[in-house]
Amino acid sequence: MMWIAPETDDLAPYLRSDSIVEAGSPAIAELAQRLRAATASTAEHDFIRAAFDWVRDQILHSFDARDPTVTLTSTEVLTHRVGLCYAKSHLLAALLRSEGVPAGFCYQRLETETGHVVHGLVAVYSGGHWHRLDPRGNNERVTSSFDLEHEKLAYKTDPTLGEIDYPGVYAAPAAEVVSALGTGRDALAMPLPAGLVAPSVS
Repeated sequence: MMWIAPETDDLAPYLRSDSIVEAGSPAIAELAQRLRAATASTAEHDFIRAAFDWVRDQILHSFDARDPTVTLTSTEVLTHRVGLCYAKSHLLAALLRSEGVPAGFCYQRLETETGHVVHGLVAVYSGGHWHRLDPRGNNERVTSSFDLEHEKLAYKTDPTLGEIDYPGVYAAPAAEVVSALGTGRDALAMPLPAGLVAPSVS
């Protein structure tokens, strides 16, 4: 299943602040404003890059850091400076939405040594199109970088392994992800979603 970007005129859901993507939080707004100011540019592209780079590099991935702390909401991620891919995506989307940039969530199903697992990333709407960005964080095995023209994600799916790029863009985090993070007690040992019910593609 290939990733298919939605065609939509209704971007309001992708700007919404909620209990997980806390775009209206003062702490989120303060950081977003600081990142925009630091670019010394009014270009939306530059702010998106600054927010992406900050979350990718300043928020540790739980597995890389060997940190069992479970974070779900954007402010939890900001406070603890650690999170799984899903949680890091929640923070990046909150920062972008805080500054009026539509952002949502995309997911992949990847093969691991113990079976399939869902991986989370962000889609940002800029220049009239959706673009996927992966703020997971780089290590010796995976690398992602900012590029709105040519995707440079941490993982490329292989359909022969049952891997999937789920189509569409979720306006809110997937229910399976929220359930896993909301009930998990150890980010290094808790069960992660093995698959999702894919959203409809408009």
